[in-house]
Amino acid sequence: MKRTTKLLTAMMTAAVMATSATAVMAQSKGAKIFVIGGKADDPFWSKVKKGADDAGKVAELTGGSVTWLGPQNYDNLGPDAAKLIRTALSQKPSAIVGPDWVPEAMDDAFKEVVAAGVPLIIYNSGGMDAAKRLGAMNYVGNEEYAAGLGGGTYYGSHSSKNVLCVNTLPGATNTEDRCKGIADAIAKSGGKSSQLPLPSSSFGNPTAVAEAIKAAVLKDNTIDGVITISAGDANSAANAISQANAGEKVKLASFDMDETGLQRIKAGTQMFAVDQQPYLQGFLAVSLLNGLVNYGLDLPTKPVLTGPGIVDAANVDATMAGAAAGAR
Repeated sequence: MKRTTKLLTAMMTAAVMATSATAVMAQSKGAKIFVIGGKADDPFWSKVKKGADDAGKVAELTGGSVTWLGPQNYDNLGPDAAKLIRTALSQKPSAIVGPDWVPEAMDDAFKEVVAAGVPLIIYNSGGMDAAKRLGAMNYVGNEEYAAGLGGGTYYGSHSSKNVLCVNTLPGATNTEDRCKGIADAIAKSGGKSSQLPLPSSSFGNPTAVAEAIKAAVLKDNTIDGVITISAGDANSAANAISQANAGEKVKLASFDMDETGLQRIKAGTQMFAVDQQPYLQGFLAVSLLNGLVNYGLDLPTKPVLTGPGIVDAANVDATMAGAAAGAR
């Protein structure tokens, strides 16, 4: 019995030493991680980037690096993102993170990543379905249809009957799913929702977005809710509602949020925001891949969901504190 115990102890010690040696070797090499995301000056994506950068500080301690790649604009989103994926792959990365915004334009590039044996995490858009379809190790982010359902349910519970979903990135999987979720949920309470699709070139063009929303609200006086697919568009919507003198009737909401939107929620001029915690998307995706490359770590939780959550008057103060730190 004693000989058996000693033998088992020796085997376990050897295994631990081998594992430690492997970890040290990986650590000395470091993880070279590339992150595909939106424009760095986009209020939403700046939070994702901050999360990725903060996780990158840990990667740097082990000899690694994190590189952010984003498009110049959103006019040709899918093909431009596919080029960024291939650019990242050409740099011989240890791992890649990317959103599956436009599957028909981007999936082939993602499949090239997986075929090359490079670990991949899909984040922000596409969900676990995309991760499974592409052979990625996980999905980190929001389930967009569920987020839409949450927003539509909130509207319905507050007596809204006709909600306009403003989509400045029509055709993108995540934004289409958001608007569909709004429509499906509010229908259950006897309401309805229609989509206002605007050219992607209008994304980030506050004047064009405000004019389109104002025209829609003035044309249909039964509209009693407007929700936008981004925080920036919500600022345009707030101006449009004010210009249409519809502030008493039309309840504003947004997917995602910025400090201006949070101030509106606190002031009572915006009803709520659907939060997906973008900081965590960047932070967790990079952290997971850094752990995988350096130590062979993985999570049994698939997908890793960062939302949705509702920010309204009840929790806006705590959220504003996080926003002041650049993480909400």
